Amino acid sequence: MPSKRQGSIHLFRIAGIDLFLHWSWFLVAIIEIGYLRNRYSSPIWSALEYLALFAIVLLHELGHALACRQVGGSVDRIMLWPLGGVAYVNPPQRPGATLWSLAAGPLVNVALMPLLFGAYAASHSLGLAQSMPDAYRLIRMILGINIVLLIFNILPIYPLDGGQILRSLLWFVMGRGRSLVVATVIGFVGAAGFVGLALWLRSVWLIFVSGYMLMNCWSGWKVAQALIRMEKMPRREGFACPSCGKAPPTGDHWRCAQCKQAFDTFATGAVCPNCGAQFPNTMCGECQRMHPMSEWVASSYAQQSAITNASLVK
Repeated sequence: MPSKRQGSIHLFRIAGIDLFLHWSWFLVAIIEIGYLRNRYSSPIWSALEYLALFAIVLLHELGHALACRQVGGSVDRIMLWPLGGVAYVNPPQRPGATLWSLAAGPLVNVALMPLLFGAYAASHSLGLAQSMPDAYRLIRMILGINIVLLIFNILPIYPLDGGQILRSLLWFVMGRGRSLVVATVIGFVGAAGFVGLALWLRSVWLIFVSGYMLMNCWSGWKVAQALIRMEKMPRREGFACPSCGKAPPTGDHWRCAQCKQAFDTFATGAVCPNCGAQFPNTMCGECQRMHPMSEWVASSYAQQSAITNASLVK
């Protein structure tokens, strides 16, 4: 996966989201348009087909981004590159919120189906296959692209949308860390299958896809192990994250940005005991959100008050 900005071009901003295009997209576009030259009478039609792929991927990623915002998450950029797109979303670390953020992408492809089927049916009934064969072929290919992208994305193989949706469903019953372990194991198996398929078909594109999947599965596996270790840590009473409600772990799990000393920010009041640096915000290890220390205490007090009130009513 490319980094967030390295080697990318800023195209425009839509709905407060910056859209970047990786430089390799242009290289692959030249190759693909050249490969499609025998499909149409003019390379212009080949370029239109590739731009249609660009548009469908962009709509797919916007689906992820807008759904993430709808559940209270954040997203500030989308990166498009030859193997697809990446929306840098940060949904609330709850299975339901994560599930909706992930499912919204494929649902965009589902929503496009009746429109594209209608366009294809209309072109067929109007006889465009004879009168305008290039336009007819383009409409048919755009429909096929959307179908292939939908099927590919919903495969239950991590890190594809289907694999991450499976992980979100397992999260409800297995917890955050163990659900990711299961998803990445299935992802490793699926990626190995893609490697075999790539060798059988002698497809360079599938080799790159397989490599991307294997790298992300390995990253996901390491994150899953860290999450499981975090789940087993003792928790500090009297504090809770305002975003996810989780109590912070006890121990030196925060690092000073000034002197690099590890310390327990909740034991020192967000002050580094080594150099005295003060930190206005503290990051939650569960949801990665930043909040002032006073909000952690307030959140804990509010939760305790709600429990007390509930007990009194009962």
